[in-house]
Amino acid sequence: MHSAAHVLIPTGRVFTPEEITFYADKGDRSLAEAIAEADVLVSCPHSGAAIPAELAPFLAPELTRRQQYDFSDVSTSPVARRWAEIDPRVVCVENPHPRVVRDADRGRPGDLAATLREAIARVRAAGPSGQADLTGVDAIRPVTPSAIPLLALPDADDDLELLVATFVAVAERGLGVYERTRDVLRERFVAQKIAAAHADGRSRRFTALSFHDTMNRTITPGGAVNAERPREDRLPAIVVLSNRGGRDGGPIGDGPVTMRPDLIRTLAEAHRTVFGAASDDDVQLNRPFLGGQEVIASGARFRELSSAADAAGLTLSAVQAEFLRELLLGERNTAELAKPGAGWVEPDVEQVDRIAHACKAAWDEFRATQP
Repeated sequence: MHSAAHVLIPTGRVFTPEEITFYADKGDRSLAEAIAEADVLVSCPHSGAAIPAELAPFLAPELTRRQQYDFSDVSTSPVARRWAEIDPRVVCVENPHPRVVRDADRGRPGDLAATLREAIARVRAAGPSGQADLTGVDAIRPVTPSAIPLLALPDADDDLELLVATFVAVAERGLGVYERTRDVLRERFVAQKIAAAHADGRSRRFTALSFHDTMNRTITPGGAVNAERPREDRLPAIVVLSNRGGRDGGPIGDGPVTMRPDLIRTLAEAHRTVFGAASDDDVQLNRPFLGGQEVIASGARFRELSSAADAAGLTLSAVQAEFLRELLLGERNTAELAKPGAGWVEPDVEQVDRIAHACKAAWDEFRATQP
């Protein structure tokens, strides 16, 4: 198990698109070749856990490494990378910054300082043991949803302005690179698939997959990750697939879905088959998550491109996969985190490999059942 000390990214570290983009045979194939063969772009907005060192002065002094890692979807990183390594039909892009910097799966506020000021006011109003409702102001969270402090709350406006300016500047070195790379990759995929479809007359599909995990247990004051979430917030045993629709994948009222209902239902059935679901409820649609900003943005972009895509016979979809973190961690690591402590666990390499191969097999099954 890792020690309790924070994990920091060295001061001044700037990430490149090449560093955060993964695909099979990367050393022997170009990105253009990978895009030509792939039909799924896997984006991981919360997979980073290490915090840029420039932000260390603003962190809450009581924040532990376990709390730092628990507030990320760090278990998705080794799975997504391994999946990309073994599956030429996917390209993966990973956010190297944690959502402590800014949440890449939330809409970016027009006025970050005002948004953070409101979030801090709500946290203070909730008190030291209260859980503040940060709906609409959670792009940068002062506390986790479990009320664990993330930031030392500034008292003066000058301190808040310095905090925001530092966070914005640092974000451009990693999170901003991720957002731009993700969006460029999405556009390259669509352009390539449309051109290829026109060239050979074959219909094609492209899916933007936003890849997440959530644990059904939260951290207790002693560091043990063993407090069960309320029933309405719990994930099923395998995964939630979300297209901004209802529990059957169909639209909610007039709201558009980001993946056709028949397609997301077929994708869910493929996951049930491959992951060995004990019941249909082990894979659910849109509960408890409808899909975040990445799915919303991709869905909106695909609607803009619908005329060109339809003319080429290209089906565009956006879907969120929210896996149960306990499944990605494996039984041994889940049991270790259930004990009091302040460190984090090393990935279970065999479990990572099993999940990555299952993800590949589920999408292969999905493709096989959809002409």
